[in-house]
Order: sequence, then C-alpha cells, then structure tokens
Amino acid sequence: MAEIDPWESTNRKIFGFNRFFDRHLLRPVSAGYAKVMPDSAERSVANAVANIYEVNRFLNSVLQGRPDSAAISTARFMVNTTVGVFGLFDVATKMGIEVQRADFGQTLMVWGVSSGPYVVLPFFGPRTARSATGYFVDTYASIPAVAWDTTSAYAFWTVEAISFRAGLLDYDELITGDEYVFMRSAYLQARQTFLNGGVPPIEDFADDEYDLDWDDEEL
Repeated sequence: MAEIDPWESTNRKIFGFNRFFDRHLLRPVSAGYAKVMPDSAERSVANAVANIYEVNRFLNSVLQGRPDSAAISTARFMVNTTVGVFGLFDVATKMGIEVQRADFGQTLMVWGVSSGPYVVLPFFGPRTARSATGYFVDTYASIPAVAWDTTSAYAFWTVEAISFRAGLLDYDELITGDEYVFMRSAYLQARQTFLNGGVPPIEDFADDEYDLDWDDEEL
C-alpha cells in the first residue's frame, strides 16, 4: 500500500480537514437541497450538469483517437440541449444514445502517463496524481470556464458540487471502520472501473475488508 499511498500522513490530515468541511457545511447544505428539491428537479439539475460536460467528453474522445465516441457525445449534446431543454432532460439516453465515459485523466492514461500516487486534495477529495491533473484540465477547459463570466462559472461549480454530494447522501451510512482507508479503497476501485470501461478491477487496492465497486463519473 505504501507504493500506492506514499503521502498517507499528509493525505490523512487533508482528509480530516475535508471531513470537517463536509460535516459542517457541504453535507448540511446538500441535505437541505435534497429535502426541498423534488426528485425530478434533482435529476434535471444533475442532467444539465452532465450535459455541459458532453463537450469535454467529445474533446477527450478526440484526443484518445475514438472518433465514434466523439460523434456520439456530439449527438448527445445536440439532442439534450435542444429536445432536452438545455440538458434538463436526458432524452439522448432514452433514444439509445449512451454516455461515452471520457475525461482528461483517461486521456493521459491513453498517452502513457502513469497514474502516480494516491493524493487527497483540499475540498476536491481523493484522486491520483494523474486524475487530479485531468480534473483541473477538464474543469478549466469546460464551457463555464471558457464561455461564461467568472461569477456564473463559480455558481455552476457550486451547484455541481451540491448536486453531486446530494447524490451520495444515501451512501454515508455504508462508511465503516477507518474512514480514510475506506474512501481510498472506494475511490481507487471506482476509478479503475471507470478506466476499464466499466469492468471492475482484479487488483485489491486496500484492506481485504473493503470490497467495493462504485461507478463514477466525476472521480
């Protein structure tokens, strides 16, 4: 595990800070959001956020040499932006046009960049060195960063964070034992599943007691 998490001492301190931030601010706000928003409205917000990132999926599919996936992402964006009312409704999936998972961390993998060590970022949580780089490239190459004013972009990212956290509220009770180890195992397995195109990893990233397989889109 030392090879995967050589910065564990520092990572645990940042993890503690993030847990404090989550318990005292992000989780209460997200819980309030989930309480006042009808399920259909929550889904619409999540759909709209996902639709914004179809442009990133298109770009990364091109960079990865996957023209078919790039074309599908283009079709999804056009259908959901128009028929789906700016992405509020995921009409494309109902039409059989499935999401093409692609981010810049995956692009770096295709280009031969190793994952690097596990790292916990303040506010942004668990990553690998490669996925952390990919996350910030995707964020600042997204529509809000490129085409919107600063206030609107940060408002979008705030709503994105609250919507994402609200979607995880039901999983909070599953966290047991050493929370740091649990989250490390969950993230690494979910990330590898993403990179494998939805196929769970064979490797055991952490203690045997944690055998998780979480799907991820924002990891």
